[in-house]
Amino acid sequence: MFKKTTIFSILIFLGTFLASSVKAVCPVCVVAVGAGLGFSRWIGIDDTVSSVWIGALLMAIVLWTLSEMKKKNWTFAFDRLVIFLAYYLLTFVPLYYSGIIGHPLNKVFGIDKIVFGSAVGTVIFILSHYLYLYLKNKNGGKPHFNYEKVVIPVVILLLTSVIFYLLITYKLI
Repeated sequence: MFKKTTIFSILIFLGTFLASSVKAVCPVCVVAVGAGLGFSRWIGIDDTVSSVWIGALLMAIVLWTLSEMKKKNWTFAFDRLVIFLAYYLLTFVPLYYSGIIGHPLNKVFGIDKIVFGSAVGTVIFILSHYLYLYLKNKNGGKPHFNYEKVVIPVVILLLTSVIFYLLITYKLI
């Protein structure tokens, strides 16, 4: 248990330290999503719930990378697709080969729980990002409050996690 706590703490510290040097989607948001993922896995929450955070974290990192590439004028053919596939494959291929993804009893709707939850998390993160942009635009291009860009995706991801948790707890999925 001590080893898990130490590793988790080191990763959060490094993520926080490294996040401050990049200003793309939002460093605080990425760290918050990463912390949510780590915490949920650490306390033993179902893979469907914790995987929502995997998908959100991956999408945040993809958007981060693309934003930094745009700032530095680094573009190439199909750069969005390549970056997206690179991050997702670098995450899911090792999970598959280590046996974490693909277990026949770890499915929901016939889809692996981690793949399903990650897909939902990716979509939720994208939609919440567009919701933030919409609300900001409706407010004259200004956020309604400080850290609105962080609060919206994190709150929506938390609500999604709670909904999945309840559905799984009461065996509705």
